[in-house]
Amino acid sequence: MSQKAANILKLFDRPTEPSFMPKGNDNTVFEAPSKYLNDRFKPIKSDLENRFGSSNKIQVKDINLPDLSLPEMLPRRSNFSLFIPSHRKMAARMIEVFVGMRSLDDFMAVAVYCHDRMNPYMFIYALSVAILHRPDTQGLRIPSLCEVFPDKFMDRALFSQAREESNLVPEESRIPLEIPRDYTASDLDIEHRVAYFREDLGINLHHWHWHLVYPFDAPREIVNKDRRGELFFYMHQQIMARYNMERLCNNLARTKRLVNWRDPLEEGYFPKLDSLVASRVWPPRFANTKLNDVYREIDQIKFDLQDLERWRDRIYAAIHSGTVVNDEGQFVELSETRGIDILGNILESSILSINTNLYGDIHNLGHVAIALCHDPDGRNLETFSIMGDPATAMRDPIFYRWHAFVDDIFQEHKNTLPRYTQQQLEYPGVKITSIEVQTDGQAPKNRLQTFWQQSDVDLSRGMDFTPRGNVFARFTHLQHRPFTYKIQVENNGGPKMGTCRIFMAPKFDERGLPMLFRDQKLLFVELDKFTVNLKANKNTITRKSTESSVTIPFERTFRNLDAGRPTEEGELEEFNYCGCGWPQHMLICKGTAEGFPCELFVMISNIADDRVEQKGSQGQCSDAASYCGIRNQLYPDRRSMGYPFDRLPRQRVDTLRQFLTPNMMVVDVAVQHTNQVVERQSQSQPPARRN
Repeated sequence: MSQKAANILKLFDRPTEPSFMPKGNDNTVFEAPSKYLNDRFKPIKSDLENRFGSSNKIQVKDINLPDLSLPEMLPRRSNFSLFIPSHRKMAARMIEVFVGMRSLDDFMAVAVYCHDRMNPYMFIYALSVAILHRPDTQGLRIPSLCEVFPDKFMDRALFSQAREESNLVPEESRIPLEIPRDYTASDLDIEHRVAYFREDLGINLHHWHWHLVYPFDAPREIVNKDRRGELFFYMHQQIMARYNMERLCNNLARTKRLVNWRDPLEEGYFPKLDSLVASRVWPPRFANTKLNDVYREIDQIKFDLQDLERWRDRIYAAIHSGTVVNDEGQFVELSETRGIDILGNILESSILSINTNLYGDIHNLGHVAIALCHDPDGRNLETFSIMGDPATAMRDPIFYRWHAFVDDIFQEHKNTLPRYTQQQLEYPGVKITSIEVQTDGQAPKNRLQTFWQQSDVDLSRGMDFTPRGNVFARFTHLQHRPFTYKIQVENNGGPKMGTCRIFMAPKFDERGLPMLFRDQKLLFVELDKFTVNLKANKNTITRKSTESSVTIPFERTFRNLDAGRPTEEGELEEFNYCGCGWPQHMLICKGTAEGFPCELFVMISNIADDRVEQKGSQGQCSDAASYCGIRNQLYPDRRSMGYPFDRLPRQRVDTLRQFLTPNMMVVDVAVQHTNQVVERQSQSQPPARRN
């Protein structure tokens, strides 16, 4: 990747400071034509160059700038929401301009112009999407959003401490500032029991990055990825399965769907976040707040709760008729293979929606209705709450109630599809004979172990107008000991290939009773999926948890730009796409002190029904392919996402054991949690424990 392309990443550094101020560790400044400058700085351009001059200068090309009047409409000091239609149209226009620039020089020029004039939140979003999708920048490594905008991820009290630390303490003497584990609520709020999940930095970064890879409003060639609508369904369904497992670990019932929008919202939430760009505190939601019709002139948005109800009813009617009506009035079948993809694009209301006028914008405007329930008509000049931003929405308990409703619509469609027959599940001649999970260390087999870990993230990239130098925040997150699957398989025939699918689900419901398969199948969390070669007779398959097809390593989630840089050109190209993925440290649930009982499911499916013939170059990033796909290629599994748990079971199958075929097996495992904090160290060092 050329240095010219890498220079674009300096625009992520201190995003609210003008581009003529020093950027990066080498104090680079962008030297742009005076017409690029904000009107406030044009008269004093020469004075500014003397004040902030640097030997490291990037000359910015003078080009005929495209029409950017639409994104310029969003005030620079406002909050930005992808869910508000006017905002996402502005962002889509900026993405269109960035992607449409014919050369890197032109891209750099228009990016520098936008950096100083556009809303910083919208600018960083659009710039990130463009870098991910331009062929000449796909190898660039986008900084972690928690470094660029730390205000979206941590307690606002931290920033006054950080400024004090950076102003008074030399860089070599600075110590990490600790983010309290319990800063948004106390245990008087039972929902706070799972705050460690909702407020986890890695989980929220995953949600943000997934929406960068799969934007729902941008040039069509960027949005129209293979099975995009189905992946919207599956990624969020898996979030719900994981969250419900965490709730059961903490003696909470499964999430209650948000179905009656006229009733008060029982859950309140006080995020304790500060918007550094808008200089506004993210507004809280008090318990028992009611949703209302939304009419806000400032955001150019107007809709009623009746609109959401009307769209919901039309979607349910379409599901039960088995057809949707496109925008030309033609009936389109919700088929076994394509139906879920069509439905996903309708529900999220991406630009791929088959008929926005008829089926509306239910997912996004549901987020908006909740995000503005404290000030639906703007009379108090309040901004939206954290439900209005993909980077923060997963912190709020109401996110999961809303997505429980959204997922229920998808399940309604899945329940209309033909059930898998035994022949569709079996792999003739293949039989799994044993499964064993061994955790690193001295743990008994089939016992997974979790604990708390402290890690650091650098805030300096997002700390504007403060002295240069690193300022670290230390946060506490769930972690587990690495483990290894050992699977014994008999193959009564010649050499074969198959797909090994590994899932885990709770064994009992909230009452402590064994689950019916119809309920349990919704709680199966995908842990891994990979291709296996089976020789004749007996086979032993071993697989490490760190190789999971749904996760990315901790270092990749938090994107330390000064370490772990790939050296090969091919690796560079795929590195940033790998930034999409579930965080490895949250692969399994927290568990309980005595050991949370789960069932680990393993299946070897027939490769002939799984394999996808890819076109173009191979070897693209596939670290987290189950949730994120593979860049510029087809989704790497022909089966429906979530197979074999994505449909109702065949007749007279009421339990998981009755569902099994010879190529499947289940083993009981326990997830045991130790309430100790371990500081993060290199893998070669033993962990240091704190009580």
